[in-house]
Amino acid sequence: MAAGVVVALGVTAGACQDDTKRGETPSGFNAALTTVVNPSAARGGTLNLWSAQDADSWDPARGYLSLVWNMNRLYTRKLVDYAGPAGPDGGKLVPDLAAAEPRISADKRTYTFTLRDGLKWDDGSPITTRDIKYGIERSWATKVITGGPYYLPHILDNGQHYPGPYEDRDPARLGLRSVRTPDDKTITFSLAAPDPDFLYLLAMPAAGPVPRARDTGARYGARPASSGPYMFDDIRPGRSARLVRNPRWDPATDPIRKALPDAVDFTVTTNQDDLDRRLLAGTVDLDIGGLGVQAAARSRVLADPRLMSHADAVAGGYLWFAALVPAVAPFGDIACRRAVMYAADLASIQAARGGPFAGTIATSMLPSGTPVPEPDYDPYQHKQGKPRIDLALRELRSCGKPNGFGTTIAVLTDAGAVRVAEALQAALKKVNINAKIDRYALAEDSSQGGSPNMVREKGYGIIISSFAPDYPTGGGLLEPLANGDAIQQNGNTNRAEINDPSINELFDAAATASDPASLYRRINHKVMEGAYYLPFTLDVALTYRNPRLTNVHVQAGAIDIQALGVHK
Repeated sequence: MAAGVVVALGVTAGACQDDTKRGETPSGFNAALTTVVNPSAARGGTLNLWSAQDADSWDPARGYLSLVWNMNRLYTRKLVDYAGPAGPDGGKLVPDLAAAEPRISADKRTYTFTLRDGLKWDDGSPITTRDIKYGIERSWATKVITGGPYYLPHILDNGQHYPGPYEDRDPARLGLRSVRTPDDKTITFSLAAPDPDFLYLLAMPAAGPVPRARDTGARYGARPASSGPYMFDDIRPGRSARLVRNPRWDPATDPIRKALPDAVDFTVTTNQDDLDRRLLAGTVDLDIGGLGVQAAARSRVLADPRLMSHADAVAGGYLWFAALVPAVAPFGDIACRRAVMYAADLASIQAARGGPFAGTIATSMLPSGTPVPEPDYDPYQHKQGKPRIDLALRELRSCGKPNGFGTTIAVLTDAGAVRVAEALQAALKKVNINAKIDRYALAEDSSQGGSPNMVREKGYGIIISSFAPDYPTGGGLLEPLANGDAIQQNGNTNRAEINDPSINELFDAAATASDPASLYRRINHKVMEGAYYLPFTLDVALTYRNPRLTNVHVQAGAIDIQALGVHK
């Protein structure tokens, strides 16, 4: 996908700079997508990371931003984690705290792991399976552990209605019956039904261990314990964080992490343009916010082959779309929804997102760059980027609205999201669909666009949103958006409130299928045929990497921080 963007803009993908005077391996544009740039085993120095967005929480169970999950690999290990090397194998899961792959029962409902020898916390105490169980149980305690993913309770509660460790009557606070720890090195999970994505859930930060004696509940993110090669030396919310080496981490027990720098500094700024200037000047190593360089710096990079040779067009994984809500009139009529699908001007929306280097046009909910891509599936002819006014007007007549109708577009106050709403508003106006825009802050998203009751009360017929899968499967992307079981009264991700029995049945079938890709594509077709979602773009971030960085490669839509080193 990134290569297609490059060709479209006339940029030479092979442009490179001679960095041999600085001891660096010459790199090229997009090199980190498929190879390791500047491979090195040299240790030492300080990795200097900046972001225009602070961590939502350093607590493994509460953090949900991609930058936090990337940083989390420095200080939280899990039973399994992503392998990490460049290329397709980087997305494979391998044993981490576990000594080997799990033993899985014949009915695929029971998983048993054995821990490696020699695992220790940063205070020298041993890491046990009870720490892993306790860390997982914290996700149930939603009165205390707010935010973060909520997958494991759906998979492991099994009707127990476990309240979480803070309300657990078990003296050891380990009362979740579906997870058993017969000894310090053995842990067994019992699932109510097979789930092909279960191991991906165990690779999330929320499945990492937490020592009960050091758990401070909602304050745990202020100084989380470390099971990885780095530990927090200082955390200043809204300003910075610093990680230093964990002297108790034994590289012999860790097949994944490089742990090359002596320290990792994280700095928060409110000025993205200043961050970009520092990045291009070489005083910042990497922007880990995931947005890529913005307009001013992007122009500089694209015009300078030297700068371009240290950049990558990273498919960040965020799919931008509008939910067309059948529960809000007149979208209960599929023809009214189709009118919006045909009237949308995808080229203008792409421009509002920042152009081709900010996002590629998506023709369905599974465009190129998603786990189960369908690049040629284009039921509404969106690939051309132009609206189909004639078809939009035909659909308006079909739904009994030949003179158009009014509706409300709900969108976050983020400037880029508002520009998208305005571009959609202008396109709809051309077919007499008069949409007003209602903005709300990110902190209100769960209770506004994510609340079905509020959506009805405010008449949000169209909700603009974005979503990236938490794990790289078709289910990771589509289940939260289209499964009826995913509908929640607060924090709802199924914004179109799709609860189609035929779609739900396909999700159930995919859970036990040996190769579920074809089932997810059928779900994609049903969602698009139902005109529930209008996909806009799949994010691309033009990411600049400081030439002094070593072991640079992209994994899961971002440069893998745990692998990085620096030329001192």
